Amino acid sequence: MSGEDKTELPKLSYSFARANGVLARMDDGAAVLTARDTASLEALLEARRIIDRPARLDRISGADFEALISQTYAQGDLSETAETALSGPEDLTALADNLPRTSDLLGADDDAPVIRLINGILQEAIRTRASDIHIEPYEKRLSVRFRIDGALRDMLDLSARLSSVLVSRVKVMAQLDIAKKRVPQDGRFSLNLGERAVDVRVSTLPSQYGERVVMRILEKTTALLNMADLGMEPDILAALSSALQRPNGIILVTGPTGSGKTTTLYAAVSGLNDGSRNILTVEDPVEYALDGIGQTQVNSQVGMSFAAGLRAILRQDPDVVMVGEIRDPETAEIGVQAALTGHLVLSTIHTNSAVAAIARLRDMGVEPFLLASTVTAIMAQRLVRRLCEHCKTPYSPSARELAELGLTKTAAKKPFFKPHGCEQCSHIGYAGRLGLYELVIMDDTLRAMIHDGTREADMASYAFRDRADLLQSGAAHVLAGRTSAEDVLRVCRASNAEDG
Repeated sequence: MSGEDKTELPKLSYSFARANGVLARMDDGAAVLTARDTASLEALLEARRIIDRPARLDRISGADFEALISQTYAQGDLSETAETALSGPEDLTALADNLPRTSDLLGADDDAPVIRLINGILQEAIRTRASDIHIEPYEKRLSVRFRIDGALRDMLDLSARLSSVLVSRVKVMAQLDIAKKRVPQDGRFSLNLGERAVDVRVSTLPSQYGERVVMRILEKTTALLNMADLGMEPDILAALSSALQRPNGIILVTGPTGSGKTTTLYAAVSGLNDGSRNILTVEDPVEYALDGIGQTQVNSQVGMSFAAGLRAILRQDPDVVMVGEIRDPETAEIGVQAALTGHLVLSTIHTNSAVAAIARLRDMGVEPFLLASTVTAIMAQRLVRRLCEHCKTPYSPSARELAELGLTKTAAKKPFFKPHGCEQCSHIGYAGRLGLYELVIMDDTLRAMIHDGTREADMASYAFRDRADLLQSGAAHVLAGRTSAEDVLRVCRASNAEDG
């Protein structure tokens, strides 16, 4: 067998591999046919004919085969795909009408350059666990960036001439009007990557050199977390779980966009979804379908706002109501009234800390005595990146870092860790994320403080006298070697400055 034969193996098409349950791969220079346990003899003989060489046979279970086929056919080199797209025919616009709106990317047989480029971008985003794809046109280039673990990363720089046709193809997939280029549009489409079902939300925005596109990736097959999986400290988890078992009141989750608030709410309502409660939600948009829970989506074009949706679902005999966000006085007022009339209300609000949510609701016109009697718990949260266990590097922290984290010099006896980068983490230095949490549970003293209009700083001092705030939660993760001081300070420094 030649050296070329040992390194190159004719690849079975995805459609053949999936239909017949057979994969061809190399293992230590030898050809191997990996087959689903139900694969027929005819399929094995045909695969052997295609690869045209002796091969060892491995049979595996159906579940293992599905995982292997997704892994095998999902990997690709974006740069190579981009080069192919640029070397394609000059008239790329004609390619924009041939891709199905909903398709299995791994089974796409059309080799049109731009179509293959879009498929490659989507496949790579899903493979690298990206939450968003940014396609950004500039005067002389088209930039493609992925948001991975909360941070944007440059993936491709393409020719500016690809911009219009690339955006047009995405708009066709999302069933948007390709003729409207001067107004923002929103849409979505579904696709499959092997056994992984994915929803993609699409947003377009006109800019100086064309339309910017952001695609949010939502995996339908991703199991929703339960409360115990969110990484909260045991005392915070126990206190929040206790608040969720109350029959009425308001529980708020606060934090900036992208801090995991929606995930926390979904985990909370999933835990309450035991069949004995009527749980209704109003969201913008509905990100994941929850079986057994009535979910309503905001639609401003027909007057379906958060307030209108909340008012309507209160007539549906709910036990638990989840409101995606309290963003106006009307929604806040209806939420308070719902809590007063015996409903458990869960929602989010944009503030930098848990205690700041009280001032925000007061600014919306909610009377202090109503806040004191309805709000039962407020949790603020942030997401920080988890250091890659394979390459994190120890170092001695500076006095400034210790001070900013609120730690004493005795903490310097234990090394801190910083990101380095390796093959395992795609040279980023981080892999995955973890949550920082602070929880305020209302007691008689805090209710009196709210009623009397006490300063935020004084309420925070009382609320966190024996429980960690966001910065202390982050410092604990730094000392445990899970994340870096730099990343904790990135998400906590601003709120600390404002709260102090």
